Amino acid sequence: MTEPPAESLLFDVAPPPTPVERLLHLADQYTQHNDALDLLLRATDPPSDAHAASAQHLATDTQSAIKAIHGERLYESVELTETVMRLKQLAFLAGASVDLDARAARELTALAPEAAVGCAVTLAGETRRRRWTTAPAPDERLNAVHRTALAEIACGHVVASSSLGREFTRSREPKVLMSTLRSLETKGLAERTARSAPAAYIGGPPLDRVRLTSTGVTALASVIDAPPAGPRTAPGTTPRPLPATAQATTRSR
Repeated sequence: MTEPPAESLLFDVAPPPTPVERLLHLADQYTQHNDALDLLLRATDPPSDAHAASAQHLATDTQSAIKAIHGERLYESVELTETVMRLKQLAFLAGASVDLDARAARELTALAPEAAVGCAVTLAGETRRRRWTTAPAPDERLNAVHRTALAEIACGHVVASSSLGREFTRSREPKVLMSTLRSLETKGLAERTARSAPAAYIGGPPLDRVRLTSTGVTALASVIDAPPAGPRTAPGTTPRPLPATAQATTRSR
């Protein structure tokens, strides 16, 4: 078999993710970590350190996301400084959870997906504003409902399941309907990871976590700082403090 010339391989290399995309991927990693902890906590006699490697990996990846933001060399602003500070808090909490039992560790990363998405929103706006670029052209595949659903999925708010032959979704407000999820899946923007999320009730079967695909991450990153189409925005799209984290850290010591 003839090997292709080395020059042709250069065109097959995907561009590296932007810092905003990295933060959306990071949010997904935290969601997967939290789901794994939830399933672990419902298992019989789970090992106390089963989450340690994942938590350490998250701390390292969060630090890498911070370095990527610094690499953009954006002019300093209050918003950008607070975004980096919030990410440093996430890295600290993920690192601190390594030495805790699973239940205490779960508390420390509970709000991390929303926080990472919030940081992505701020960073996207600051990048555009600091570089004097116009708002991105709306993706023709994404209407307001789709954009809201992608943001909810990125925050780790959407799961799916089926019962008696009918599929359904579970999400926070604003609701993400099954018809919307199917539309996003058809467009290659979302997918389900079977039985990876905690059950809706004790003793119930695990649910399917709805996640963004790589294409979905890119699509959301391009419109994540767009003005809201309605009177309210999707939860988690505005950075906010992490409540009770100091208390949780204190209790765990």
